[in-house]
Amino acid sequence: MTTTTARPVHAAIALGSNLGDRAANIELAIAALGTLPGCRVLSSSAPVATVPVRVGSADPGGEYLNAAALVETTLDPCQLLGMLHEIEHRLGRDRAQQPHGAARTIDLDLVLHGNTILCTPEIEIPHPRLYDRAFVLAPLASIAPHMVIPTTGLTVLRQLLLLSGE
Repeated sequence: MTTTTARPVHAAIALGSNLGDRAANIELAIAALGTLPGCRVLSSSAPVATVPVRVGSADPGGEYLNAAALVETTLDPCQLLGMLHEIEHRLGRDRAQQPHGAARTIDLDLVLHGNTILCTPEIEIPHPRLYDRAFVLAPLASIAPHMVIPTTGLTVLRQLLLLSGE
């Protein structure tokens, strides 16, 4: 059963891929977002090549392509995250078998969900590493520069400028 919010909200999704046909993986993931019940893709950024960030001891693999998508959704954050994980699975990612931070065919992170601030063992909104990852902020700023990060009150573009020292 699909849980919905009272009104549609804008949600920001970060996409990344560094295994297989990276561009195709991102395109397939964005297309899949458009098929989710209660979701409509409003825009998506061009993919940008980035150096992988090492998380823990896992080999992060080679260069990533990163992108962002802005969706309008009536899904609550937990339901949307579950559907993002289903898309990842359909595109070849096995979260249970891959070490955290390892190379992957696709990574979909729910980074913002309207004005939601949520912290549970399953989900944290805004995404906890949104603030210090230019590879997430730059693509998102290209499509939603004025989207506000509810924990800081800063726009995505302002957060990116602060991160880059401007």
